[in-house]
Amino acid sequence: MLSSVRSRSFILLASAALMAGSPASAPTVRAEAPGEPVLEGCEALGFHPGREEYDLAPLRSVLGAAPGLAAPPPPPMVASQAPALNAPKATGHAYPYGPPAGTIETERYPHATSNPIKRVADDPVSTFSIDVDTASYPNVRRFLNDGRKPPRDAVRVEELVNYFDYGYARPQTAQDPFSAFVAVAPSPWAPGKEIIHIGLQGYAQAAADQPPLNLVFLMDTSGSMMSQDRLPLARKALNILVDHLRPQDRVALVAYAGSAGAVLGPTSGREKLKIRCAIASLESGGSTAGGQGLALAYALAQESFRKEAVNRVILMTDGDFNVGVADPEKLKDFVSEKRHTGIYLSVYGYGRGNYNDLMMQALAQNGNGTAAYVDSLAEARKLLDHDFSSAVFPIADDVKIQVEFNPAAVSEYRLIGYETRLLNREDFNNDRVDAGEVGAGASVTALYEITPAGAPASSDPLRYQSARAVAGASRASELAYLKVRYKLPGGSSSRLMERAIGPADRFAGLGEAPEATRWAVAVAAYGQRLRGDPWLDEAFGWPQISALAQGARGQDPYGLRAQFVQLVREAGGAKSVNE
Repeated sequence: MLSSVRSRSFILLASAALMAGSPASAPTVRAEAPGEPVLEGCEALGFHPGREEYDLAPLRSVLGAAPGLAAPPPPPMVASQAPALNAPKATGHAYPYGPPAGTIETERYPHATSNPIKRVADDPVSTFSIDVDTASYPNVRRFLNDGRKPPRDAVRVEELVNYFDYGYARPQTAQDPFSAFVAVAPSPWAPGKEIIHIGLQGYAQAAADQPPLNLVFLMDTSGSMMSQDRLPLARKALNILVDHLRPQDRVALVAYAGSAGAVLGPTSGREKLKIRCAIASLESGGSTAGGQGLALAYALAQESFRKEAVNRVILMTDGDFNVGVADPEKLKDFVSEKRHTGIYLSVYGYGRGNYNDLMMQALAQNGNGTAAYVDSLAEARKLLDHDFSSAVFPIADDVKIQVEFNPAAVSEYRLIGYETRLLNREDFNNDRVDAGEVGAGASVTALYEITPAGAPASSDPLRYQSARAVAGASRASELAYLKVRYKLPGGSSSRLMERAIGPADRFAGLGEAPEATRWAVAVAAYGQRLRGDPWLDEAFGWPQISALAQGARGQDPYGLRAQFVQLVREAGGAKSVNE
């Protein structure tokens, strides 16, 4: 983790520096809320908290016409003068948690049917892109905290599972950036079936080895971001990230509302006060020109591009793009093209009622970045403090997993989750096929449910193809063969990591399996039950999931596992999203 200069200490130092020249007239600096200082001395730096200011002139030469997107317009009016097209009517204070009761919800989520059970004799190979996003977990938590079950499409089981740290053994070198963990144990929700637990642990770089950052913060300041769980929370989140900046880092800030504009040009990480002042000047109002904001943010990132640096746009929005280019396909094409220039995109979602998770997922997956959802200041701290390194410092690109099952030992399998990350079998060896990115110290977890050979199967065998396939299969004791393909950052050729999954990985009972496996299985059961998957026995309900999780809590220094157990209990009594 990078060394950080906490905002309170920095503000006091900055205040002293400003007051040194002329004590009688020097502006003062004070902190009003944790992580979001109110800087009365910002006037001296050219910023005005509570106002948005745009200046596109310095960028005219680098913008040009963005492929697939309109070039940014002339400098717009100050946002406070623009009509807040989709802002709630003023009532003396912003709505603390989105629009008032009775407002029609327009939240959008990627639709994906749960993975089916497949016969090994007919389809023995499973291939998918890894996913270390966690957006679904806090979003689902938000619904349950409101007393409602989430929409089925909002539940992505792999993102729930990957929200947690499993304590996998860490690799020793950056050149071999992954270590593999495998465990096989009986399924608690389907008698006769087993769970294969696969974990990949990423290499954690030392702070001294972490490359410089070239970041552009792209902030949605439209009227839909007015409530306390949106722009005000996003400002606090950005200030947490600012704590980690070093002198060698560069950051810029772009805001978009009706039109896009640069609030802060590329600035050294040592100028934290100036960066905080720019953040404090952000104010919501107007409609949402998201496509124009992306074009401008990428132009700024290109202006400060350094090959040895981490070049990334960090978008904070509710995804409600309603002005200009809002077509997800065009935006996907744009960020995909920019990915090939070495500039990646991470997306942090906010708000409720009109939250566009569909857009978030499309942009992050095509921009070689991660998607996260921020429902609270505590979640912002987890993402941008505790998980900061894994969020911005990549150790591997285009990471793919392929598992080949042995028909002599396994008759059926089902990949739990990853429905939006499935790849064709031939994509595994094709280095031109995009896949997920893994950051420093991050881990990836995947679960398969399998039917061992000889156990009752879910479907009848085919009369011809299946008999021939099984007859010719090896009778070795291996269950499956695991392969992982990845590229080192900036590389064009992939590397291969592989190992067999066999008897040594098997545990006779789930209670004898490692704590990591029992916890991952409990989280997967929670997600499948929320989603209404048909594969869980009715007898394995919320009390059984809660008991399994409670028995696998282990050491819980941040209280995340205890919180999960409480969420399981709340899920049992939550109303349907339509009630």
